[in-house]
Amino acid sequence: MAPDQNQFMSPGIFIVFIASYFFLLLLISYLTTRKADAQSYFIGNKNSVWYLVAIGMISDSLSGVTFISVPGKVEVSSFSYLQTILGYILGYVIIAAVLLPLYYNRNLTSIYTYLQQRFGPITQKTGAVFFILSRLVGAAARLFLVAGVLQLFVFDYYNVPFALSVSIMIALMLVYTYRGGIKTLVWTDAMQSTFLLLAVVLTIVVICSDLNWNVGDLISNVASNPRSKTFFWDWKASNFFPKEFFGGMMIAVTMTGLDQNMMQKNLSCRSLGEAQKNIYSFSIMQLVVNVFFLSLGVLLYEYMSANALQVPLGADGRKLTDQVFPLLALTQLGTFASIIFIVGLTAATFSSADSVLTTLTTSFYIDILGQPTEGMDTQKKRLRNIIHVCCAIALLLTILLFKAFNESAVIDTVLFLATITYGPMLGLFAFGILNKRPIVDYGSVIVCVISPVLCFILSKYSTEWLGGYKFGNELLIVNGLFTYIGLWLFSKNKAALQPLQ
Repeated sequence: MAPDQNQFMSPGIFIVFIASYFFLLLLISYLTTRKADAQSYFIGNKNSVWYLVAIGMISDSLSGVTFISVPGKVEVSSFSYLQTILGYILGYVIIAAVLLPLYYNRNLTSIYTYLQQRFGPITQKTGAVFFILSRLVGAAARLFLVAGVLQLFVFDYYNVPFALSVSIMIALMLVYTYRGGIKTLVWTDAMQSTFLLLAVVLTIVVICSDLNWNVGDLISNVASNPRSKTFFWDWKASNFFPKEFFGGMMIAVTMTGLDQNMMQKNLSCRSLGEAQKNIYSFSIMQLVVNVFFLSLGVLLYEYMSANALQVPLGADGRKLTDQVFPLLALTQLGTFASIIFIVGLTAATFSSADSVLTTLTTSFYIDILGQPTEGMDTQKKRLRNIIHVCCAIALLLTILLFKAFNESAVIDTVLFLATITYGPMLGLFAFGILNKRPIVDYGSVIVCVISPVLCFILSKYSTEWLGGYKFGNELLIVNGLFTYIGLWLFSKNKAALQPLQ
């Protein structure tokens, strides 16, 4: 059911703020692309400031779905998500200590070039295809879900069709990333992270003011609230601490350290040391930001309790926790909260989606087409620009495909499939780093297709086959292990390659 527009400020004000927001992005794009070249697009001329990269990675790692879902999910899962975040920190240590030196020592622009150097061109293309598909589908699904919120609360008021509103959003992203690439994204993402953090903090301030809580009240009430329970020890449940922690560790390694979208900005830092400082700083910021998100979730439900409000229910009676934050921010908390929610949601959404256009272009250009990034002539620049535009079109078409099906179950499945495709990348890089055995190059294709299929089947039937055991984040580790074993079966029984240092 569409919300009553009379309950909150005119959507026209939202349009003004969103337009102003994009004006800032376009201004930053203009300022950062005046002397842009090919190396600006791909690696920011190796001149990115490490702390700006670290700040920008916050919004890049937190999609609009996270912005909405994490606070709302506190009702059903408490602070269990923090177990995963704690695992992230260990994963980031592995990235800084193992993966970044590997990438910098080999002077990589696309991290999947390592797979070509270690195994061969087919494996390189296999890793790149898995990245391109998972990132394209994942970004489209996340943008679809958040665009639906903006459509419901803003664009429907003016009878703007969903296809047109999404096309405008992607066109704007295309404009400010088209030329500057990574050089622009380092600055725009830092700005968007700032807006995202301000949105969370200011929303907390608004609710505390309404509840007449000071800082001490906030800390004590959140700490003592039953929803702030963090650690869970039922080994069969998906939120069992070791599952969440070690699964979170591997999620960080794969979805940050083995993901071109997250690593390309890291590779634009001036040196390995600065890139490592960026990762370590980012890990601490990630923990702090998620504590704020979870604490906001407690506040949302305390506000609902104080005002006799109920959690929205679906047709099947299930609590629609994803709607709690948007509904309260846009219909209950006042004009100021509405504005900061829209700005924060916009920042989270576009920061996690805009960089995808650049990194998909980079991977397709280097890994699939095998084109060099040095000495680009006019023809190669035109090819890169065509790929960039095609990636934007592919993102739009995927979103419209989701809209045509219009089933949340489809989106959930797609996001799950996008997630488990990172398992093969974990196995590929682990096999390459931990031993020196060469493989039959085409074998990687077979292994990387079979492993996710096996994990999908295992996840679906685990409760029947394993006495009620439910897989959580550790499924990623199992996926990587399947891939590792499969690659071993396709490996040659001799150390034909040089040791990796």
